[in-house]
Amino acid sequence: MELKFDQNGLIPAIVQDHYTKQVLTLAYMNKESLEISLREGKTCFYSRSRQQLWRKGETSGNYQHIVSIYADCDQDALIVEVVKDGPACHTGSESCFFQPIYISEELKQFTYEGLYRLIEGRKTEPQEGSYTSYLFEKGLEKIMKKVGEESTEVIIAATKGDKEETIYETADVLYHLTVMMVEMGIKIEDVTKELERRHVIDHKVKQERMQ
Repeated sequence: MELKFDQNGLIPAIVQDHYTKQVLTLAYMNKESLEISLREGKTCFYSRSRQQLWRKGETSGNYQHIVSIYADCDQDALIVEVVKDGPACHTGSESCFFQPIYISEELKQFTYEGLYRLIEGRKTEPQEGSYTSYLFEKGLEKIMKKVGEESTEVIIAATKGDKEETIYETADVLYHLTVMMVEMGIKIEDVTKELERRHVIDHKVKQERMQ
């Protein structure tokens, strides 16, 4: 395939999380950085501001392991799907794209990844009057207290056999668990990997490991 680099010898590379499909960042590659990426299996980009190559994670340790690279129909842009070792953004956010400009109330669809990013944004960019920012301000002890309280509410609702109330309280638990995850630096893919690991483990062996 003959990729089309621009007049500066660069091609835009959209980096996407392999597990969540979240767009992580937009960077640029030249032929050399692309060759390095293919050879080493980790993302390497060309910095337009510094005018030099840079390997993602070289200083932070947040390497991006390449799963696949696709070119678009015009062959002048790339999508790089990765498994990452840490946040993609220098701010500590999982993605560089966490500041909303416009969201259609009519057309937007809920996703758990979107909720995670929203909660993450309330930690990195606290907002006055935000309950989520308040929880982060109070710290892990307060967050865990809420997880415990909401878990108890689920037990009470389920014991009564009230389906609607159980759904409502379960949503509260999931929200507070997600706040806890962000506070502790636990990523969605961390949990996904653990579930994948359990999926392939023999049931008896897993029981023995849990005892």
